[in-house]
Amino acid sequence: MRLVIIGAGFAGMYAALSAARLRDIHGASPEELEIALVAPEPTLVIRPRLYEPKPETLTAPLTDVLKAIDVVYVQGSAETVDTKARAVGFRTADGRRKQLPYDRLVVATGSRLFRPNIPGLAEHGFSVDQLDDAIALDRHLHGLADRPAINGRDTVVVAGGGFTGIEAATEMPARLRAILGKDAKPRVIIVERNPAIAPDMGADSRPVVEDALKKLGVEARVGAGVASLDKSGVTLSDGERIEAETVIWAAGIRAAPLTAQIPGERDKSGRLLVDRDLRVPGVAGVFATGDAARAACDDAGNYALMSCQHATRMGAFAGNNAAAELLGVPTKPYHQKAYVTCLDLGEAGAVFTRGWERKVEIVGDKAKKTKHEINTVWIYPPRPERAAALASADPEHVTEV
Repeated sequence: MRLVIIGAGFAGMYAALSAARLRDIHGASPEELEIALVAPEPTLVIRPRLYEPKPETLTAPLTDVLKAIDVVYVQGSAETVDTKARAVGFRTADGRRKQLPYDRLVVATGSRLFRPNIPGLAEHGFSVDQLDDAIALDRHLHGLADRPAINGRDTVVVAGGGFTGIEAATEMPARLRAILGKDAKPRVIIVERNPAIAPDMGADSRPVVEDALKKLGVEARVGAGVASLDKSGVTLSDGERIEAETVIWAAGIRAAPLTAQIPGERDKSGRLLVDRDLRVPGVAGVFATGDAARAACDDAGNYALMSCQHATRMGAFAGNNAAAELLGVPTKPYHQKAYVTCLDLGEAGAVFTRGWERKVEIVGDKAKKTKHEINTVWIYPPRPERAAALASADPEHVTEV
């Protein structure tokens, strides 16, 4: 029997760990139940940190972890899923096409930044979505030091006032001063179509965010969007022109395109609708998890967000349940009642909230320490030691806060 997992992000990593854990608990050998993880590289990209400097350092190797738990790593980019033949088609690093049959499949393909067809966005916009995007932005920022301080060189426009946009914008003043000199006076502007920055943060935490923006000198343009970009700046939907040599697009994400090949229902973000065990209804043998799935967290109408916090726990349940079906043991319905948000606010600290209503618990430097611990400890892979790695993936305890 073979369980195939597509993706080495947070959901894919925990799916592999959890499946291996259940296999170990029930005494099945790797020959009896093969667990294979397909991904271009055996590396976890620490995506929640890509707004930070030195993004090339924000990865963690998975090779030793996967070896320790007897998970087969298959290097390649998954391109097709044939749910009738139960096979994944992938392209190897040298360009060859191969097929990998499966008995159960976990789709953990993650998400991608949504880039609308705005004039100039593809040519002139940057992002912190994927590792290569963040590296390209970092190189561009360092290159600003070689340009004359005119025509918006020191101005950064961030399109999108959600979590990613806020973290990118609030980090930017310090990043630019480190590059351009401590006496530099960078100008950072967030553009948000909604009537307020941080539209999803709620009434309790939004004032904390607004105070941080004021403290950092970050400007806001609300009720307007980016209409077009060119090499020297942006034009907003209300006609305002902003000269800026750096424009960062941070306005929305969608499930990765491969999910479209699974013949199931999807939401407006392209996520596959799944049942409480994270199966894709009507598609035999297929589970979806992380940013690829729209899953109910509880019975109160809350659904998992496209975040690493939900992806890790969802991954653990998906891997456990896919393996459980093959081992003939009971599955465990996914649930995630606890939910916290820790939003980085650059030199202004951070804000830590709890619950779906995002009730503020910690702010400032104390919240910043919590954010640092989350970013540097909690979200990294477990030690490549078999017992510790398997123990980390108990689905009932992953990311319980």
